[in-house]
Formats: sequence, C-alpha cells, structure tokens
Amino acid sequence: MDGTVLIADDDRTIRTVLTQALTRAGCRVHATGSLGQLMRWVEDGTGDLVVTDVMMPDGNGLDMIPGISRARPDLPVIVISAQNSIVTAIRATEASVFDYLPKPFDLPDLMGRVRAGLERRIRREPAPAASSSSAPVVPEGVSLIGHTPVMQGLFRSVARIVNTDLPVIVAGEPGTGRSTLAQALHDLGDRGEGPLVRLGASETAETLGTRLAQAQGGTLILEDPAGMEPAVQARLAGLIEAAESGPDRARAPRLVATTGPDPEGDLAAGLLRPDLYYRLAGMVLTVPPLRSRLDDLPALARLMLDRAAGQGGAATLSDAALEALRAHPFPGNLRELDNLLRRLALTAPGPRIEAEDVAAALPVPNAPRVGAPRIDPSRPLSEAVEQHLQRYFDLHGDQLPPPGLYDRVLREVERPLIQIALDACNGNQLRCADLLQINRNTLRKKVNDLNIEVTRRRRLM
Repeated sequence: MDGTVLIADDDRTIRTVLTQALTRAGCRVHATGSLGQLMRWVEDGTGDLVVTDVMMPDGNGLDMIPGISRARPDLPVIVISAQNSIVTAIRATEASVFDYLPKPFDLPDLMGRVRAGLERRIRREPAPAASSSSAPVVPEGVSLIGHTPVMQGLFRSVARIVNTDLPVIVAGEPGTGRSTLAQALHDLGDRGEGPLVRLGASETAETLGTRLAQAQGGTLILEDPAGMEPAVQARLAGLIEAAESGPDRARAPRLVATTGPDPEGDLAAGLLRPDLYYRLAGMVLTVPPLRSRLDDLPALARLMLDRAAGQGGAATLSDAALEALRAHPFPGNLRELDNLLRRLALTAPGPRIEAEDVAAALPVPNAPRVGAPRIDPSRPLSEAVEQHLQRYFDLHGDQLPPPGLYDRVLREVERPLIQIALDACNGNQLRCADLLQINRNTLRKKVNDLNIEVTRRRRLM
C-alpha cells in the first residue's frame, strides 16, 4: 500500500498496533488521540485516508465527518467504534463514510478496507456528500446493540433502508427483539414524528380501514400477519393496495411486519396470503437468536444488570457466571436472559453473581419433576397417561378419588395440552388448531373457558 493514513483513537494500544501494521504495509502514518489534531491535519491537506474512533475525549468522530467532507470531499473516512449500536451504524451510513467497523475488529479486515480506500483515493473518486442530519435517538431495547458479524450485518441492512418507504418483514424467534427493531425502523427513520399504529392478530376486518387511516404519514406495524383470519388478510391486502395507488398515496403508511423465523414457510403452508406477503416482503430482516450471537452476551448482560440496578438490584457477573450463561441455549432469547438477570440481581446472596447462582436459577435439562414417574418417550402416549392415572389412584390408598373424576381428568389434561401446543406453535392459534385438529373458534373458546393466560407468545386471535 502507498499513502498517508491519519489515525484518531483515544486508545494508545490501538494507535500503536495500527501504526506498526500500516507502516509495515508501506504507508506513512500520523496518529493522534485528539479529534482537533485530526481536523488540523485534514485542513492542512495532510493524509490520503482517515481512520477515526467515534467516542473521543474532545468530541464525537461521527460529528466530524461533515466538516471533513467539506474540507476534503475526496478523502475516504473509515469509522471504528466500540459503540456497537444500531444508531452508530445508521449515523455512519447517513454520514456517507467510506466504511464502518465495530470494535473489536480483525486487523487483516481493517487493512483490507484501508487498501480499498487508498485505491479509491488514487482513482480520485469523490466521496458521497455527508448528511448533516442530527443523531437519531435510540429507542429502549437491548437487542439493538451487538458487535458480532450477524448483528452488524443486520445493522447495515437497517441503515440502508431506514429512511426509505420499502416495506419490511422483521422475522425471528420469540424474544429476539423483533418488536424493538420494528419500533426502531419507525423511530430512527424519516417517519419518526408521524403516527405509529400496531395491528395485532385479533384485529377484525371492520376496524382495518380506520386503523390504516390512523397510520397515514407514519408506520403501520403488523404483528404476526400469518395469525390473522383469512378474511382479515384479504381485507388488509385490498386496503393497502388502495392506499398505495389512491390520490393520497404520498401519505400511505410504511409497512413493517413482525413474524416467526420462516415467513416463506407461512406462505407455503397457506397461513399467509400471497397478495399480502408480497406487499410486505420488500425486504426481510432476520433477527438472530441469542445462541447465534453469544459474543454479544457480556455487553448485553452489563446493560441488563445496569437496568436492574435502577429497580433495586445491584450486581455484577463473575467470569465463571458469564461462562455458565454462555453454556445455556436460551430458548427464550433476550427476554429469557433479561428476566434471569433481573431475578439474579435481586436474589443473589452478594453483589457478585457467581456460577453457582446461575446454575441454581437455570432449569435442569430433561430433569424429571420430584415425585413424577419416569416416562419412556419411545413408548405410546397412552402408557404415560396410564402411569399418571395409576399414581393418582395410588395416592388415595384404600380410598377412592372424589366423585366427578371423568370430567376433572379431561379438564386437567386439556388445559396443559392446549398451553403446550400453543407454546410449540409460538402462540399462533391457527397453527395450534391445525395441530390439535379442532376448529379455530373452538380453540378460542377453550382458551377463554380454561382461563389460559394470553401473552405475546400465546395471543388470543
């Protein structure tokens, strides 16, 4: 490589490592821990490329980008940052930096990007004009931080489309932060000052027109459209088409849908109408499960424990406790992690959460309940039921159980069956009814009659 690289970072070690690596590669290097010094070099005409951190003692590196672009329009800027949030990615994109890398970064990766920037400089390609927009305000949501490649890829995708009208499907498992990301697409985009309207799976066809009108000029978030009644989906698709082609189409709301991890599977299974799916799937953003981004766990845990401290908890994680968390599969994703850490922050015997505290709070995989008979899952279900019923009779000794046993057993089997089936279907009652092979209206009535708790994962539709 040939050229002069300007480095601005308040970490002396990073400045040293980058200076040595770039010098060995043939570059001349000027390094500083001050944005003011960096700007003086830029204005003096020094340097062919800039590598700058974001959070510096004398300011924010992203705030310097418009000034650099005005002084040197053809000077490539690479931003590196430990502030690994969606806002940083969006601001870097809006500022039209040449490239953006989260810390910690791979040195060969950064070197390759420096080489590409210097080559563009040699070709005298002008840098895109920097945006002068102010920093967006990040909504609450711990899923919006992360330095892992899968999260940075998600952030880059969001940054490219946040200020467009492209409809978006946000797909993922429950607890990953789908609703938070959908909210961020509204809050951080050009429509952030407009209305935000959410449509749930319990929406009726009669109210859709009013709800769509309420979202004009803003964002319409569709929660689990595959769980909506077919008539509601058909009506919604028609209203969306009318809004986007009518005389007031400039004020048509942006469409954001949150779904399970496989919206195309919902389409193929007939749960989601094609005319509605293709109006929503301008782009599909998949929010990764926590098990796919475990390197983000330390930062997520710190953020969650800090939040717990405001609710009366005060704790830190030992290294062993962190490793115990990493070993857990977290089927409930961020929601499960947050609940676990809040509980530990309040119940841990000391200010430091240890591995044994984590182990005691986590469920034991495949552990039988105390006093429960062992069941061989390879045997017919009727044998397991027979074991439980025999144990119930045995517990009464020489006496018979109370009268009304038939209805009581059916009722007590029915409730957990429906609860477990709903959980397995991620709360989608259409899928659950198909799994149980009962009418959907029958399922809805049973959910009400049996007083089954309706949550975000197990919504009444």
